[in-house]
Amino acid sequence: MRWLSGLFLSVCACFGGQAQACDLALILAVDVSGSVDAQEYDLQMDGLAAALRNPAISEALVVAEASVLVIQWTGTGRQRVSVPWVHIRNFDHTDQLAEDIERAPRIWRNFSTAVGEAVAFAMDAFDDVPQCERKVVDVSGDGVSNEGVSPEKLHAELNAAGIIVNGLAIESYDKNLSEYFEEKLITGPGAFVMRAATHEEYPDRIKRKLFREITKQVSGLPPAADGRL
Repeated sequence: MRWLSGLFLSVCACFGGQAQACDLALILAVDVSGSVDAQEYDLQMDGLAAALRNPAISEALVVAEASVLVIQWTGTGRQRVSVPWVHIRNFDHTDQLAEDIERAPRIWRNFSTAVGEAVAFAMDAFDDVPQCERKVVDVSGDGVSNEGVSPEKLHAELNAAGIIVNGLAIESYDKNLSEYFEEKLITGPGAFVMRAATHEEYPDRIKRKLFREITKQVSGLPPAADGRL
């Protein structure tokens, strides 16, 4: 159905109704701390790539003219851009983003979990996309913060900057992690936590989470309303 979306965008452009340039700046923050083994890292990166290839998600990214950045994070001072900002204007861009994520090498393996430091790093990265209307950080992780600034200490600054932080709690090792994310991590209008009971559930959950984040102000559809998910 991609041709329908292309037709829609062409018609909008012809009649001056084209989607606002960069409705969404989205940062995907992937946990690579010591609790994440090689297989679990692959589940996260391959799951992200598969989600971005989903027709409902890729179309929503194109319509929103979204900008997407991927970072890897672990302990204090160990946050790095894994895939630089990709400005989504067509389906080739979403395909390239998915390929870049699949090919991204793991940067660290045996360090702590500094959730707040990851959020602070992401917050600074938005300086490169000032034209984007919405700013969202999508944090995936499998443990509570045990190093660096606690994430709730950043809420006031995040809210002042209009940045929303959502969480995907992977509860392979901590069955109460979603509660921690609710209390300490997420912030901003409509912020939410999605739960994956195991790393194996991550691909399905990140797909639903991305659909909810991207389409909230584009289509208004609830997270499970599109049959292509």
